[in-house]
Amino acid sequence: MSKKIEKTRYSDPELQEFKEIIDGKLANAKEQLSFYLKQKEEKVNSGGAKLKGLGDGKNTVESEHLSTMTARQRKHIQHLENALIRIENKVFGVCRVTGKLISKERLKAVPHATMSIDAKQSKK
Repeated sequence: MSKKIEKTRYSDPELQEFKEIIDGKLANAKEQLSFYLKQKEEKVNSGGAKLKGLGDGKNTVESEHLSTMTARQRKHIQHLENALIRIENKVFGVCRVTGKLISKERLKAVPHATMSIDAKQSKK
């Protein structure tokens, strides 16, 4: 009776496939970040021309929203870049809690994931 050997890492062709997915998501994320930064810059540059009054609250909310979105996008980019490092080190897709492979479906949807669904749910 032969015992099934459990895979401990993704193959090089599989890692290349994930790298392509991440590269695409990274390009989109950087483009989005650039958009947010441009919006913030336009807000700063046009800020002095507006009359003070009721619009100030709206401008503050919009500026805070842009700052939040910019920070989130930077964090997302960092996660994607970290995933590329894990691919280079051939440890991409290994759950940091269980040490088992994260499902391909999860990694295709969230390529910067570091935990399997089971591990993530058990941490709650």
